Amino acid sequence: MTMILDKDRQTALTSRFSEKARAVSAFVTEVASFDEALAYTVDLCGKQGACRIRISGCEEHLSPPADALCELKQEKIVAAPGLDPVLYDRLLAHCAANGFSCIKSGMRSYLSGIDIGFTVADLAIAETGTLVINCPGEELRLATMLSEYHVCVVHRSTIVEDAFAADQHMLKYLRKTPDYTAFITGASRTADIERVLALGVHGPLELHILLLED
Repeated sequence: MTMILDKDRQTALTSRFSEKARAVSAFVTEVASFDEALAYTVDLCGKQGACRIRISGCEEHLSPPADALCELKQEKIVAAPGLDPVLYDRLLAHCAANGFSCIKSGMRSYLSGIDIGFTVADLAIAETGTLVINCPGEELRLATMLSEYHVCVVHRSTIVEDAFAADQHMLKYLRKTPDYTAFITGASRTADIERVLALGVHGPLELHILLLED
């Protein structure tokens, strides 16, 4: 009986988390396996235009050396720092099969942007649709901030009711210093410019949450 109640409670938390996350413009999708999550990520990368900064004047007729400069950032890049090595190798294989680059370090070399930042949440808060990602290392932080599209896997069992319920989970991070834990609610947004809401100015344009059954 307790097991049934726990399952019903987790289902309710998942439903509330999904509702709140969608309310702040996140895309929420259920996946049956981690391989399905990887396939979703690579498919999303394939559908979007490459994230790149084009050099001014590339639309003109240029000499071969100058034209080559315009092609410096043509590849599509998926960044997954902090991912379990076995899972990273699987993602790497998916990307290679589609002609994409897959990286797990050296984020400072990609400050012009990466296409997909792929992460796994440590916790999720149902009350606000918030992701909690412990990322004391710079690589993971940069990957979530530099990406055009952030794809995050959330294990359903890690969804808690509210920030108070996350308190005990947070203690293990607070005992380690220095530390950095990110709370991410929806895509990057600002209304600083003439009070007009703009997405993707300070971070990812879209947040994709993949709900995975444990």
